[in-house]
Amino acid sequence: MNTIGILTSGGDAPGMNSTIRAAVRTALNNGMRIKGIRNGYDGLMKGDIYEMNVSSVADIIHKGGTILGTARSTEFTNEEGKKRGAQILSDYGIEGLIVIGGDGSFKGAKALSDLGIKTIGIPGTIDNDMGYTDFTIGFFTAMETVSDAIGKLRDTSSSHGRAVVIEVMGRHCGDLGLYSGLAGGAESIIVPEHEFSIEDIVEKMEHGRKRGKLHHLITLAEGVGDPYSIAKELEEKTGIETKVTILGHVQRGGSPSVVDRLLGSTMGAHAVELLSEEKTNLAIGYVNGKLIEVSIDEAVNTKSQFDEHLYELANNLSK
Repeated sequence: MNTIGILTSGGDAPGMNSTIRAAVRTALNNGMRIKGIRNGYDGLMKGDIYEMNVSSVADIIHKGGTILGTARSTEFTNEEGKKRGAQILSDYGIEGLIVIGGDGSFKGAKALSDLGIKTIGIPGTIDNDMGYTDFTIGFFTAMETVSDAIGKLRDTSSSHGRAVVIEVMGRHCGDLGLYSGLAGGAESIIVPEHEFSIEDIVEKMEHGRKRGKLHHLITLAEGVGDPYSIAKELEEKTGIETKVTILGHVQRGGSPSVVDRLLGSTMGAHAVELLSEEKTNLAIGYVNGKLIEVSIDEAVNTKSQFDEHLYELANNLSK
């Protein structure tokens, strides 16, 4: 293995730059060349590929986003596009590829592996929705961002005696709403893994008001319900003014947390080590405090397990 490539795909996540840095420097330390592919699979199809060196990744470990950029590619989704992508990699002398992203990015890596390009996947998504690994790169930073927002909204909500519905990312996975809601002290948590009852939230709001609570914070995973409809119904049934805050893409930004920097650094270096051993079609994960590898097929087909204990704990602590 003389030359490898690296790309980031799908939504950006804090810690991607830490991963890129580790992969580049590990490759160079092992006497390998490494080429960056700008803007994900779209950049691959356009041949937007350049040689990376030590200076390419200087002063980026603390930066959010991805220096390589990320974009989706419709051309790469069909079989002919995948074959062309593999040929472009070969034309640039790239024998192995590191793909940082979510399950859609991993499926692209699997296709390239089937076409003869050795590939390693690294999970980078703030949703933490990949079931084969305990945590994905970016999740901890996003959780800190949401928890910080919850704290600030508590301050202003208490001042005005309001409730707030806080929409967070995680359309199919409620981890961000659950973990940040528990850490931030939200009174109610609405996630796709559980049906929710307006009446239960109303009861909790009224109980809180009777014991002198000045606020009520509700984390809502996007897509589970319309935050404005929920807020309107809660206000009508309780008489408590209820606002909506949609955090949006602020959750993807910011300097990565220490945990995300460590995850990115260890996974990026390990990916290079696996490629140097001529291994392919593997996804790196983090389970019980250790790095693991599974096939990409297993990675994309392992259903994420919702932590019911944490969900019950959050409910009990908010009473």
